[in-house]
Amino acid sequence: MDLINLSELSSVDVRSIWRLVDTPSSPVSGTVAWSFEGNGIRTRSTFIHAFRALGLEFIELPNLLKTEERARDLAGYLDPLYDFYVIRESNHARLAEFAATSRRPVINAMSSEGHPCEVLADAYFIDTALSPIERVRICLWGPPTNVFRSWHELAVVLGLDVVHICQPRFHEVKPNVTFLESPGVTADIVITDGWLKGVDASGSSLTQEHLAQMGNPKLLPTPPFALGREISFDPLTYEGFVGYEQKALLSAVQAAILQYVAQDSRQSVSADNEASMLLAAMQNRH
Repeated sequence: MDLINLSELSSVDVRSIWRLVDTPSSPVSGTVAWSFEGNGIRTRSTFIHAFRALGLEFIELPNLLKTEERARDLAGYLDPLYDFYVIRESNHARLAEFAATSRRPVINAMSSEGHPCEVLADAYFIDTALSPIERVRICLWGPPTNVFRSWHELAVVLGLDVVHICQPRFHEVKPNVTFLESPGVTADIVITDGWLKGVDASGSSLTQEHLAQMGNPKLLPTPPFALGREISFDPLTYEGFVGYEQKALLSAVQAAILQYVAQDSRQSVSADNEASMLLAAMQNRH
């Protein structure tokens, strides 16, 4: 089982991962190949803690997918050496191609098209700290980003109704997502994300006045956030700021994801072995 896009999961998968967060981590045997494009300070730190909590060995392979080698050849040579891959790679198509050809679980630690682990952790926080997530009025604020695309996907998987406020030129037609130009709804939590380089979203910064219009909801800025861009004020001055500690959940959710894909991988191997034994038995009869 891979985790490249949240759209690949079912609601049962999501809930199963979240249940693992609430249970003591069971050791997972194997070696992780991990590669992080860019700094990835928080994601890198929390994954290392997750690896250690599960007793996993991990080896860093810088710029794993930057080679000109075919993805199928790269996977073919590396799969015998590793049991999992955790990869942060901007080229989403290249990452998806590698996952499709590898026989090992591949986890997207962030790409240009999605940030599934981050969003699963934030959604888990909402579900456990606020209210069952299906009842929470979630508002995304700002131009579409990889984080917001993962939220769009999760909205479909869990049947959420999500509002996304951004300039009309960014509006799309997507299931379970309502695009608006300005705050005209009440929200329980507002989520922001850093604007992409080169994106001009002048006049779109979130203000405390906007939050007041939405009923002073909780504020969850996806780090790293830039004051004066996606947020016009210091969130530490806002009573509804969820706090730095909220992101500590990342490591626990990442560990749960690793446990879940490991379980799925073992079940797949077991099913393959049973099928092979059955085929051999049938052939012996003839």
